[in-house]
Amino acid sequence: MTIALPADASALENGLIEIARRAGAAMMKIYDTDFEVRSKDDTSPVTEADDAAEAVILPGLRALTPDVKIVSEESAAAGDIPDVNGDTDFFWLVDPLDGTKEFIKRNGEFTVNIALIAKGVPVLGVVYAPAIEKLYYGGPDGAKLIEGNGDIDDTTRAITVRDMPEDGVVVVGSRSHGDPEAMKAFLGDLAVKELRPAGSSLKLCLLAEGVADLYPRLGPTMEWDIGAGHAVLAAAGGVVENMDGSRFAYGKADFRNPFFIARSPSVPVTHQD
Repeated sequence: MTIALPADASALENGLIEIARRAGAAMMKIYDTDFEVRSKDDTSPVTEADDAAEAVILPGLRALTPDVKIVSEESAAAGDIPDVNGDTDFFWLVDPLDGTKEFIKRNGEFTVNIALIAKGVPVLGVVYAPAIEKLYYGGPDGAKLIEGNGDIDDTTRAITVRDMPEDGVVVVGSRSHGDPEAMKAFLGDLAVKELRPAGSSLKLCLLAEGVADLYPRLGPTMEWDIGAGHAVLAAAGGVVENMDGSRFAYGKADFRNPFFIARSPSVPVTHQD
């Protein structure tokens, strides 16, 4: 699918990377402090770092693309939800701090997630993990990993999914959520070399980077949890699909996701009705 982006592709890429890095820096100022943890209406945790990152991202995106609507997790929780759906030309999908539980545990596996959705499809995305200094970007020209903190010593390399290893697949799953029995049932007779836990949208990025092969999500998520990682994985040649193999779409009425499968195309799975 060819998409006419709402701004120059290079300007979008540079702008998104800068916004994500600034949001990550705002989060890291709070990371090592004695921050307060609150509960939202859905009982999920939120911290001042979530708010600080969103306060950087929203004005940054408005300056980058003034006419594109923004759906962001914390604003949505406060009732600020723009009118978008699967037919909307473009909207931004933002999780200012994905992996708040990992942030609270201080294990480094939390990310800034920003995705551009075009008619239900993620076409650009940046996932930035500031504590481990990894930034993943996906767009029309492919996917890349930038390692470093934004200075001249950064290393950048193109990333792609890998072919299924002969000795078995590496399966990633949630570090803070998950149902081991459901995972076992889904995997069936598939040859599995390793089950690797990971936090936040890094699970999708591990597939994009070619160090893991399969991520069955057998639990609840929201669109902003995975939109950016989906964009990175798709740009790296990977697939995110519904359990029945149909296209995974964005702009759903409540932004809630069904269970899904993320994988390298070479990994065979049994789709479920």
